[in-house]
Formats: sequence, structure tokens, C-alpha cells
Amino acid sequence: MRYANALKWMMPPIVVLALIATLAGLWPAPGAPFAATTLRGEVVTINARGLYYWDTASSAAQMQANDLVMLVVGLPLLAISFWLARRGSLRGRLLLTGTLGFVLYTYISMSFGAAYNQLFLVYVTLFGLSLYAFLLAMLSFDLQTLPQHFSDRLPRRGIAGVLFFAGGFLSLAWLGRIAPTITQTQLPPLENATTLFIQAMDLALIAPLCVLAGILLLRRSAWGYLLASVALLKFVTLGLAVTLMGLNMARVGAAVSVVELVIFPLITLLNLAMAIALLRNVHENTRRNVSGRGLSGNRA
Repeated sequence: MRYANALKWMMPPIVVLALIATLAGLWPAPGAPFAATTLRGEVVTINARGLYYWDTASSAAQMQANDLVMLVVGLPLLAISFWLARRGSLRGRLLLTGTLGFVLYTYISMSFGAAYNQLFLVYVTLFGLSLYAFLLAMLSFDLQTLPQHFSDRLPRRGIAGVLFFAGGFLSLAWLGRIAPTITQTQLPPLENATTLFIQAMDLALIAPLCVLAGILLLRRSAWGYLLASVALLKFVTLGLAVTLMGLNMARVGAAVSVVELVIFPLITLLNLAMAIALLRNVHENTRRNVSGRGLSGNRA
């Protein structure tokens, strides 16, 4: 695996710092939420407890749900996939790259979206480490041989369809929230943020990734196989996190869309099914170009 030595030194601090961040975010603390009015006149409920003291109750519920997903799913998957990747497994490298994408997305959002707290530098460090680890993981693939590792039975149309659906729903959901504010004086719910930073990330990064990956996969491009792998695994963790966010928000009495509570779990299940199908159709060794010759011993 190319860049294995660099990743070997980057992964332990990512795991340790993410563990610290998630446990600190989930650590129970007493407090009494209180109402406050933002600079733009929006009345919000401040969480007033624990690490996310100055975040709104809604934001804190979302971040704690994401902390739980990171702790229970993200970190174990990160450790297992890195162990497999170190052993030369292509499936492990695909899992590692997708999981690093989830870590990167999480700590970009925490660096820019969480109200300032004692772990700010931890978030920034995780942002930087996961960014460069993700780039190195992407660069470790040999694009010339990568398509040869995938079976002809790979459901490319099904995967592309799920990615188009996920990217389309994400775009429509956020644009539907933003569009009414363009021609009117009303503002979207910003709570204690100054802008819609999550929507900016999703509209600029995640939705285009889904569409581009689907198109390139249908064309059998090497980038299509790689980006589709990353997008599917990213959306499994993202969808699970958003689903738990919605449920946790409902638990604390925050406003949550019923549509999002239904569609995001569906998207998560569809992406999980396609991710399993993709990994099952990966050959660890490249196939020979001559029919009937079996598998070669060349590693990607």
C-alpha cells in the first residue's frame, strides 16, 4: 500500500483524538437550558450543559448523535479497515478511504459549526489529519488496474441510481429550505450559527460527489469505481448520523422534519445494501484480460 508509512503515523492520533472528542461530547452533565435571542432576532434554546454548553439544544442533540455514531461505528470501522489495508486488502483500503471521508466531514463541521469550547484545537487537528490521511488514501489506488478488481456482476446501474437519488434528495431538501429566503426578508433557521454551513458543504461537496460518481461508474471509469466506493460508505455513516440526529432532536423537543426522518433512514439502508454489494464484488487480485485464465497475482 503506497503511503502506508505516512498513514501509520497519522491513524493513531486520529483515533485517539476522535475518541476523546466523542466521549467529551457524550459525557453527561447537569444544567438548565434557557431561552436566548440571537443577533438576528431568532429565539433559541441554549443547551447550557456539558461540552456543548453554548450550542442550542437542537445543535447539541445533533452533535451528540454524531458523536455516538463516531464512537460506535466510525472508530471501530476506522481501526478495522486500517488493519485490513495494512495487510494489503483492497476492500480494507476502500473502507478506510470512505471512513476517513466521514471523519473529515465530521470535524470540518465541528471546527466551523460548534460553539467555541475547550476542544476547538482537537477539532482543528482532526480536520487537518483526516484531510491529509484521506488524500493519501485516495492517492494509494492504482487507477490503471482498479477496474479490473471489480466483478462484471457489480450492480453499477443500481449503485448509480442510489447515488443519484441520495444526491438529488439532499439537494432538494436543502434548496427547499433556502429558496424561500432568496426573495423574502425571512431567514432560514440559523440558531447560533451565522450561516448554513452544513448545507454549503452538502451542496458543494456531497451532492456533486454522488452525481459525479454515478456518472463515471456507468461509464466504467476507474474514478467512478473509486468515487462510488467513497460516496456509498460516506453516505452510510452520514445517513446513520442524520437519522440519529433527527431522533435525538425529536427527543429534546426540537423541530424536525417528518420527511427527513423517513427518507434519510431509507437512503442509509439503500447505500448500505449497495456498499455490501460493491465490496462483495471486489477481487483482491486483478483479473487477467484473457478469458479463462483466472486471477493474476498482481496487487493494486
